[in-house]
Amino acid sequence: MTDPAVGGDPRRSRVRYFSPIAEVPFCGHATIALAVALSTRIGAGTVAFDTPVGPVVIETEGEGVQTKASFTAIEPRINTFSAGVLAELLGLLRIAEEDLDPAFPPRIAYSGNWHPVLFIAHRQVFDSLDFDPDAVRQLMNVNNWTTVSVLQRLAEQEFEARNLFPVGVMAEDPATGSAAAAVGGYLRILGLVEPPAKIFIQQGRHVGRPGLLTVTIPPTGGIMVSGTAALIPNPLPPVGG
Repeated sequence: MTDPAVGGDPRRSRVRYFSPIAEVPFCGHATIALAVALSTRIGAGTVAFDTPVGPVVIETEGEGVQTKASFTAIEPRINTFSAGVLAELLGLLRIAEEDLDPAFPPRIAYSGNWHPVLFIAHRQVFDSLDFDPDAVRQLMNVNNWTTVSVLQRLAEQEFEARNLFPVGVMAEDPATGSAAAAVGGYLRILGLVEPPAKIFIQQGRHVGRPGLLTVTIPPTGGIMVSGTAALIPNPLPPVGG
């Protein structure tokens, strides 16, 4: 939901985000999509969104299907899991503790939304992830998590993510910009990258919508996430048509 031209400025909008079942504080991929859509009307450049978590600045460049958008999220932070919660989450995901990558400790990361961050050591476990969507959603609601971010490291700066987002008929999100920003913050706070750094997160392969998110990690401040958006023609007939 967008309130355009705040204060008469066409490059500043008031924005709220909704999933099929509830409002969410921030949505990174929707931010990129909206910025790309706006750029087709007002031209590429800088736009600002007033969101429920604070102001977010987005840079767009290019035009049409080549348009790229980059947003800088709010300051990240991380928490540890409360007693028993990690074990409950792993049980629901049918993951054993020894399946986790010991180089990346499990944490809950924030960059506008809270996301558990779990790194899986073995490719087979990562690809065969299985869970009860209703049970996972219940645990997420109790703990105020937006997605559960399950990742695997592919190379020094390359990762693949699966973001569990069980809402309605959905179980997994094809792209999650807020989680990508949270992962960048997680890596910086735990000293697992040396900023300034850039990482690349593949996502969406398991739901037939593969994509790539570029995450820029500065020494301080918010994490930047960059990506593109698919332009879909309006399927609705014109009013009166």
